[in-house]
Order: sequence, then structure tokens, then C-alpha cells
Amino acid sequence: MADTADHKTDRRRRKVRLLPPPAWWPLPVAAVLGLAAGGAYGVLKAPEYAATSYIVAVPDDTTEPATALGFAQAYARIATSSSTLAYAQPRAGLSVRRLRTQVRAEASPESPMIAITGTSKSPTAAAEIANAVADALSLSSNQAAKSTGVHLLMFNQAVAPSDPASPSAPISGAVGLCAGGLLGGLWMLARPGRTRRPEEQPVVEEYASLPAQGDHVETMEKESMR
Repeated sequence: MADTADHKTDRRRRKVRLLPPPAWWPLPVAAVLGLAAGGAYGVLKAPEYAATSYIVAVPDDTTEPATALGFAQAYARIATSSSTLAYAQPRAGLSVRRLRTQVRAEASPESPMIAITGTSKSPTAAAEIANAVADALSLSSNQAAKSTGVHLLMFNQAVAPSDPASPSAPISGAVGLCAGGLLGGLWMLARPGRTRRPEEQPVVEEYASLPAQGDHVETMEKESMR
């Protein structure tokens, strides 16, 4: 009776034992965490606006158009230099150090056009930063127009944008979801192999405790000789 009771107790323990989680559990967990983190970032972060002004490099009568294209590339590199930003600082109302972090300049590889973009949490301030740096670059570069044969003209001034340039909460959540899923998949690929389940150990020990076939034959021969 005691053996029967112990056997029933063992069966109940086996039923109550929780099954291990599936091998792919890191993928949905990481994806959900990424979605939550990305959505929270999009909601909590203040929106950022961007405004762009355009400047064109115009050659004079004695200068080839290809020269203007080369000078446009050079002027785009010095648009965020300390000397240019010092000219733009009074109009932008920011220090040179902070102004450098809120403006960027790009030159087109096919046309002598320079795009100067200002960023700020205020749409009006973003446009002011872009126009201030564009005007400062034009003034500083046109001082050497007689020797270079190229001068800069304002092609289009920046206006205050109506929509922010920073991603919204749904886009941030989608990006976080993709990033979390990617990290979860990489973790699944990089993790070590699956360990053996505890219930498989007794079977291995049982087979390991059995004598080998050769040992069994030697034992029978010894018993027959006796």
C-alpha cells in the first residue's frame, strides 16, 4: 500500500511539474520590449523641427561652370566652421557651440547648390537658424568673389515648417519593435545548445549502469569454468 501511495504521489508531482518555455520565447519578449521602449521614446521626446534654405554658386563670365560646382562643395564644408557661425550668431541668437549642433550643410554632387538645414524644437527658430547661417556664408564667401570668380546667391529662404521632422510615436514604436525582434533573433542564434531535460538523465544512467556485451560474456565464461 505504501508503494502504491508513493507511486501516486510521484505521478501527481509529474503532472504538477511546469513545462519548460519554448525555445523561441526570447523573440516575442524582445519585440514587445522594443515596442514599448520605442513608443515611450516617441511620446516623451519633444518634437524637433527642421527648415532648409538653399544657396547657389554662380560663376562669372570668365569662370567655367565646373569651377562653380567645386566651390559649392568647398563652401558647404566651411558653412559650419567657427568663422561662418560667428557671423550667424547675432541673428540666430545662439552661441557658436550650440549653433554648430543645430545646423548642417550639404552640397549637391550634380549642381552647384548648397542646402543649409537648421533644427530646433521651435519651427520659427529652425527657419531663423537656417537663414542666418545661409546669409553669413554668402557674405563671407562673396568677399573673395573677385579672386575666386564665383559668388553665392540666395536661391530659396527657409520657412517655418508645419510638421516636425522627428519620428512620431507610432513610427518610433515600429522601429523599436523591429529592433527588439532583431535582437531577440540574434540572441536565439548566439545562445548555447539546449541542455538535456532532467527526466532524460535517469534513462542515460540506467543504460550506463548496464554491463557491456563483452563484460557479460566474460562473466558467463567465468561462471561456467567454476
